[in-house]
Amino acid sequence: MKTFLQETAHDLYRKLNGDFTDVAVVFPNKRASLFFNEYLTHESERPLWSPTYISISELFRQCATWQIGDSIKLVCDLYKVFREVTGSTETLDDFYFWGEMLIADFDDADKNLANTQALFSNLKDLNALTDNYDFLEKGQKDALAQFFRNFSIDRVTELKQRFISIWDTLGDIYSHYKALLESQNIAYEGMMYRKVIETLDTENLPYRKYIFVGFNVLNKVEHTLFHKLNEAGKALFYWDYDIFYLERTPHEAGEFIRRNLRDFPSELPPSIFDNLNHPKDITFVESPTENGQARYLPQWLRENLTVEEKETAVVLCNEALLQPVLHSLPENIRHTNITMGFPLSQTPVYSFVNTLLELHTSGYDARNGRYRFESVVSLLRHPYTRKLSSEAERLEQTLVCDNRFYPLPSELGKDEILGMFFLPRTTNEALCHLLKTTLELTATLYKQQKAPANDAFDQLYREALFKAYTLTNRFYALIENKELDVKPDTFQRLLTRVMAASSIPFHGEPAIGLQVMGVLETRNLDFRHLIMLSVNEGQLPQTGSDASFIPYNLRKAFGMTTIDHKIAVYAYYFYRLLQRSEKATLVFNTATDGINRGEMSRFMLQFLIEWGYSVRRLRLEAGQSPQGTQLIRIEKNVNTLRRMWQTFDLRYNPKSVLSPSALNTYLDCSLKFYYKYVARLEAPDEVSSEIDAAKFGSIFHDAAEHIYKDLTKHGKNIDKQTIETLLKDDIRLQNYVDDGFKRLFFHLPAGEKPSYNGIQLINSAVILRYVKQLLRRDLEYVPFTFTASEYPVYEELEVSAAGEILRTRIGGIIDRIDAKGDILRIVDYKTGGSADTPPDVESLFTPDKKRSNYVFQTFLYAAIVCRKLRESHDTRRVAPSLLYIHHAASESYTPVIRMGSKGKAEEVYDFARYEAEFREHLNKLITEIFSPETAFGQTAITDKCTFCDFKNLCKR
Repeated sequence: MKTFLQETAHDLYRKLNGDFTDVAVVFPNKRASLFFNEYLTHESERPLWSPTYISISELFRQCATWQIGDSIKLVCDLYKVFREVTGSTETLDDFYFWGEMLIADFDDADKNLANTQALFSNLKDLNALTDNYDFLEKGQKDALAQFFRNFSIDRVTELKQRFISIWDTLGDIYSHYKALLESQNIAYEGMMYRKVIETLDTENLPYRKYIFVGFNVLNKVEHTLFHKLNEAGKALFYWDYDIFYLERTPHEAGEFIRRNLRDFPSELPPSIFDNLNHPKDITFVESPTENGQARYLPQWLRENLTVEEKETAVVLCNEALLQPVLHSLPENIRHTNITMGFPLSQTPVYSFVNTLLELHTSGYDARNGRYRFESVVSLLRHPYTRKLSSEAERLEQTLVCDNRFYPLPSELGKDEILGMFFLPRTTNEALCHLLKTTLELTATLYKQQKAPANDAFDQLYREALFKAYTLTNRFYALIENKELDVKPDTFQRLLTRVMAASSIPFHGEPAIGLQVMGVLETRNLDFRHLIMLSVNEGQLPQTGSDASFIPYNLRKAFGMTTIDHKIAVYAYYFYRLLQRSEKATLVFNTATDGINRGEMSRFMLQFLIEWGYSVRRLRLEAGQSPQGTQLIRIEKNVNTLRRMWQTFDLRYNPKSVLSPSALNTYLDCSLKFYYKYVARLEAPDEVSSEIDAAKFGSIFHDAAEHIYKDLTKHGKNIDKQTIETLLKDDIRLQNYVDDGFKRLFFHLPAGEKPSYNGIQLINSAVILRYVKQLLRRDLEYVPFTFTASEYPVYEELEVSAAGEILRTRIGGIIDRIDAKGDILRIVDYKTGGSADTPPDVESLFTPDKKRSNYVFQTFLYAAIVCRKLRESHDTRRVAPSLLYIHHAASESYTPVIRMGSKGKAEEVYDFARYEAEFREHLNKLITEIFSPETAFGQTAITDKCTFCDFKNLCKR
């Protein structure tokens, strides 16, 4: 295979007789020059002077007297002109992002030498004079006419009026803006290019010959430059193409080449460009996932790597695949050249800077001087924070344990570093200073530790720190000079966007080793073996932001770049890559995700249809090795029993108790009981601004408890007037709810008021409504005696286990006990679920999907209270009750538990009737728990696993 650059080097050497003095070879980018130079040296057996290699952008800059302005400063200058011309009071924050779009439009207009006076003229004038624009071709005039048919000036809507009012000022903005930049000797790229072409004198150029190699689409300034140099006899042209798409009309891949060959004939004969009309080894591969392509790469490289590694290329249409590709390179690769640079956005310093900025913008509320928990913890968990501060991890644990949703800066400054991080910064200058200091400290840490010999990423991250530091300095200079005056959140978006667009170059010898590159880097290069990844619609051609203030038909009418140009350019890149390759594999991802629709690129489909030879089709499938789940049984051996005794025997643990929750857990799943109460495994603490059902219920319980504590300070009797008076006092009731939130959710001191977000405010309102429903329900029950709230009841018992007697106790906290007549109610509040009616006592001890945990809990409390009443010769009846607050508003609702079969259920006003049977089953249950013969095992009712903290251990 002779490459295009090889053919060009041979022809150029022959035509110039090896004399490259004062010769400049111009490429679309500089990468091709490295390979070209190597081919050129092979043409001569003796040393020779190398030509000068420059890119097209360097050629224009050499001829210019201006410098390209800083992109941020360019927008700031445009903003000044915009306000001056329009008198607008729009802030730079609102203007900035569409200001970038406007500069891009000016740039494109200048690069294509558009008649800006006509383009930016009044729309009505533009419509009236359409037929008089002789500089427009017929197709362009048709496009302009189409725009006005669609736009319809006569029917003006509010949106159209806003467009027209801004459009009519664009001419003045454009001219004033260029004058301002010129006065500073700076320009945007298109402005510089246009000035160069307008003032170019070919006799004053530094080189006698300009060799243009491998260009495709030319904007008007480039085309004019080529024309002037060609007329002066100073230019030679080498175009790369293939007859396959050149002679097919229309074919977008050859659209610009046909024009270029007509205007600037090629130095190479057409005969060497007939490659795609011959059979090749081409394979299309479907991958089920994006990363699946990277996992296929090692296999492909082992089978297809050329002897000279540089003749093999891995081309990434989606450059986000770079990391997985680098990690997938197999051991047989000796050298690798990565052309695209490593994205700064994939390095720790990017996330570190972003986290710091978020902390001081969206993460800080200046109204109350507090930080948001999520922003604080994101920073504390970052590896750079952990390296800089020894207190970071401990502080995070404290915040999680204390549920500190909105911590104060004074709580967070546990050492010098954290004090610096959590000192509120409200200006951009202060933020820049913080970033600079932090990056300097992080870089110092890297200097103090020795770089690992084989860790390429370590060196990469060191360079990323330097890159982030220089970018921060660039913004700092603009802010200090008062060039950039935006809000801190806009500053954050700007800095992170600039960082996201930056990359870290890889060091190495480009002309050696396997080539890993993006699509744009492949220009002018040919490879024997080639694999392209992510050749998907949306990636090739790329569907990026084509935002423009200039509508499509106006762009087309004035010869500016349109989406059609971009599609044609990518079509050329695609076909050019295939034309000289001997073996090409194109992989696309079939998964639908985001912009990726799971379709092969349109160019692949087009190639399948128009190429006359067969294309092999393959599909990647992930090898599946399903893991069989094994039943888990924990036998009660000596160690397990010892642990159980240490947990539940009062002689070892005076606080031991078998609570209703523990017994319910055992009945639902004995293995969960083992994990939670014997092995004492705990789910990690998490802090969330959302209130789960358990926390919601706890806050309601807390409010109800403190309400009745206050109502019974001077007596236990509750009457109608007491409750009615309280129901009228909304502020007092809200205070009870607020206090519950402070104690259980926000963990605030008594004198501090909680700050609710939207969801929390809704939860607070619902709890207040539930409190009122409780009081209204009690209003119907008055008069009664409020005996106790949150009342602990326990009963000791002895269990025979493994020939020994274990002394333990059962019990828990009763939400409420009240008395009326000869009935003592055991009340358990419920803020969720629905009342059910168990058929009998035995059903409470039988594992089942619908077993009533709530009734079991209340019956256990009732059994303990019944025994205590008998022991004190109290003859009152015990009525276990479940008060479902969310159902309490119904007139027919009663909290008394019902038991029995459907249609024969009875209200349980006297638990003594059921006590003996309940205790019999309870004793059997407790004996089973401590019996060595019964192992802990998984539940057969898989519905119980849905929200289990330990389901990953069971692999269910």
